[in-house]
Amino acid sequence: MTDRGLAPSPVAADGANAFLLRFDLEAQAYGLPLAMVERAVRAVAVTPLPGAPGLVRGVINLQGQVVPVMDVRRRFGLDSRPLSLSDHMIVARGLRRTVVLLVDSVVGTVAGAPVDWVSAQGVVPGVDDAIAGVVRLSDGLLLIHDLDRFLSAAEEDQLAEALVAKSRDGEGGPDEPHPA
Repeated sequence: MTDRGLAPSPVAADGANAFLLRFDLEAQAYGLPLAMVERAVRAVAVTPLPGAPGLVRGVINLQGQVVPVMDVRRRFGLDSRPLSLSDHMIVARGLRRTVVLLVDSVVGTVAGAPVDWVSAQGVVPGVDDAIAGVVRLSDGLLLIHDLDRFLSAAEEDQLAEALVAKSRDGEGGPDEPHPA
């Protein structure tokens, strides 16, 4: 497996190498299938979203669309922290919606050979649903994030209701996001 630049590559479904976008939280490496990633950008100001689940930091206006910002630190049991200009955001498309993941840093892409993948069962107690698998890297393990299981069904419903209420209020956030 090798690190590569931020070039688009498909996620392999046929046993070939799978490409992941690597991001870090604290000292732990995580990955997201590159096929789900639209782009990675520096952090911008986030507008609070009343009524949203605790994992949702708020929303941003992304090209006229109100997009929820997920605090990945909260999902993985890390302390949330104030938004910093050194933080990154990953714009990704799941099965239900486009979301923004707030992460410490985006490292680049990683190709994971099928033989490097292991099951996530029991690797991260309490957050197994959010981890789809693990890839062995030369410098440790990369936990593969499952975007479509990030929120529980109840949290998904709560988020949908909060987004509907926000759109009824006509509050789409600022026209252009500004750095925090």
